[in-house]
Amino acid sequence: MTSAIEPVDKYFDLERFPFRGLFDGVANVWETLSAIKSYLAAYNEYNIECAVPAGAWLANKDKIAVGEGTVIENGATITGPAIIGRDCVIRQGAYIRGNLVAGDGCVIGHTTEVKNSVFLNGAKAAHFAYVGDSILGVGVNLGAGTKLANFKIDTGERNVSLTIGGEVIATGLRKLGAILGDGAEIGCNSVTMPGTIIGKNTLVYPCVLLRGIVGSGRIIKLRQQQNIEKKRTQ
Repeated sequence: MTSAIEPVDKYFDLERFPFRGLFDGVANVWETLSAIKSYLAAYNEYNIECAVPAGAWLANKDKIAVGEGTVIENGATITGPAIIGRDCVIRQGAYIRGNLVAGDGCVIGHTTEVKNSVFLNGAKAAHFAYVGDSILGVGVNLGAGTKLANFKIDTGERNVSLTIGGEVIATGLRKLGAILGDGAEIGCNSVTMPGTIIGKNTLVYPCVLLRGIVGSGRIIKLRQQQNIEKKRTQ
């Protein structure tokens, strides 16, 4: 049992998050992911307060809550249990696989797949993303093609561990994607390795492969050498 090394308030402002009870009793921020299932099981306000077009597919519908002003487009798939707040957009081709808690003003876009994750208010995964076992803070934006990998390729060590201050911390989680602090932005076609944690307002440039823990207010770039030559004519 470790002490609270990475507390929730280091990464997120929960004041306006309508489902902040999800974070009650959480010491290390990644422990929130283990609480999603029980939070949804205890939730008793599963109401759909927006129009659902005939072309959208809702499975386990009695365990789906959607707030006023949210737009669900034709071709979206939502499997409960799931809570989606007010004024969100669930676009055509979105695939929500269950165990989702999303606040107000979120976007889950075309061909974006989400499972066992939390979107705080204003978090957006608008285009071609994979969000598994992850937490997106207030106003986080994922560029097109972002993948938050959640499962280690090396099956010899099944659970994801973290290295914090030189100490290896066992999370006890077989699947752990990324935890992105408020205001973080991820550029197009970037990939985070399992157990990546990014602080508030950090910017990750496109096409970066990222792992580990990154502090707040950083810029992460991938430097490439380009050769531009004159085109030969025949």
